[in-house]
Amino acid sequence: MTVILSPSHTAPSSLGSTSAAADKKQAEIQSMAADFEAIFVRQMLKTMRTSSLGEGLFDGQGTEQFRDMQDAKVAESMAQKGVFGIAQLLARHVENKDV
Repeated sequence: MTVILSPSHTAPSSLGSTSAAADKKQAEIQSMAADFEAIFVRQMLKTMRTSSLGEGLFDGQGTEQFRDMQDAKVAESMAQKGVFGIAQLLARHVENKDV
């Protein structure tokens, strides 16, 4: 006896691989979107720092370097938590485009 599947049905073995591929693509999109948000927030923090009205008492080249590293970590943390929601919007847009 031969079983004929309609186009809307797939074999069980292909369901697992399709789901795994979709999950992997979803994870890649989420990672890309979070990375973009981190870069965006980092640039925003950098711009905010350069617009300060004057130097502080302990400001110097070393302080600036450590402040940049701190800003990078803060931006990364904010992106992972989705503080601004940019990553979520970007991921939704990319998923809808099905690129």
